[in-house]
Amino acid sequence: MIATAVLMTLVAYLMGSVSSAVIICHLFRLPDPRRNGSGNPGATNVLRLGGKLPAILVLIGDVLKGIIPVWGSYFLHIDAIWLGIIAIAACLGHIFPIFFHFRGGKGVATAFGAMLPIGLSLAGMQILTWLLLVVITRLSSLAAVLTAMLSPLFTWFIKPAYVIPVAMLSLLIIIRHKDNLRRLWNGTEPKMKFRRSKK
Repeated sequence: MIATAVLMTLVAYLMGSVSSAVIICHLFRLPDPRRNGSGNPGATNVLRLGGKLPAILVLIGDVLKGIIPVWGSYFLHIDAIWLGIIAIAACLGHIFPIFFHFRGGKGVATAFGAMLPIGLSLAGMQILTWLLLVVITRLSSLAAVLTAMLSPLFTWFIKPAYVIPVAMLSLLIIIRHKDNLRRLWNGTEPKMKFRRSKK
């Protein structure tokens, strides 16, 4: 069982290392997201560079990188703690992709995908929390960090056995947002702008 878990950890890292943003931008003949826009190869930056369709495809790809190895490991009856390690491996692959010179994104979508097999109720609570916080604060990074902090609590109410794996993922997301937290502390983090309909 340990050998299987180790193998799935490696598979998860390699899957995470496939940069959806770079591939989609190449297919759509868009600028390299690592060198343009915010420099972050994620769905938000691709949205700025190429519009909704490429961004949606990137988001789906990043989420699947978390879902597939964790769900596969679940059906292989791998222990909950190992599921957390496998989920982190997928996120680390996204953050430090071996196929793309170790320049990756923040791992939020991949972490969300890794938590998704726990249940749709957890996913729904996370999405609603993030949306509510974005509407209130207009700070996407703050919403992501606070949602990550609340995710272990949500998990405790739904499936307590997975609190530790979710807490491990949440900690990784918070650490990955250290620069955003610094800007939030200094009051320099840019806020999201909501378009108003023209009358």
